[in-house]
Amino acid sequence: MSGLDRVDDRLALGVVQEVLGGNRDAFRALIDRESNSVMRVCYRVLGNLHDAEDAAQETFLTAYRAIGTWRGEGPFGAWLARIAVRVALRHAARRSSVRKLTWLDPPSADAFAGARSNTDADPADAALRSERDARVRAALASLDEPYREVVALRFFSELSLAEIAAESGRPLGTVKTHLHRGLLRLRATMEQDA
Repeated sequence: MSGLDRVDDRLALGVVQEVLGGNRDAFRALIDRESNSVMRVCYRVLGNLHDAEDAAQETFLTAYRAIGTWRGEGPFGAWLARIAVRVALRHAARRSSVRKLTWLDPPSADAFAGARSNTDADPADAALRSERDARVRAALASLDEPYREVVALRFFSELSLAEIAAESGRPLGTVKTHLHRGLLRLRATMEQDA
């Protein structure tokens, strides 16, 4: 963790204390700081900008209600990313069916910071990529816990294994095992569907 990250998390701890003290407006600073990363996580899990916005909004509501559970021992962003992954996976599981294709009108680069833009990609490539991404998301949503959470935190939230261990309260070796087994199950599901 860089010195800047430690400073940011000390500031986050101060803001959390203000929120717990009754200052509801203080939470806005955390939303402003983390909104792009939460949107990115939700979009990566759901693959749809509208659904990602809904999941991000639910993430911040859930975080506000549970703000007292963040102890400041790990990065605030990692704690929030874990909530975002869980919320997005719940949204994905609620879908009645996997969308076959979400193509030709991908979100623009300025839809939210960090979103992948395919504006100059071949439409056929974009369609194939979108279909593959939908299959991966569906396969991920079908994984059992704790594999689904660990794989999503690692690849959609881009958390390190140490950050996942700290946030989940699991030993690092257990996180590594869950990631390995989750990836094997994900691969088996993808091969079975192909």
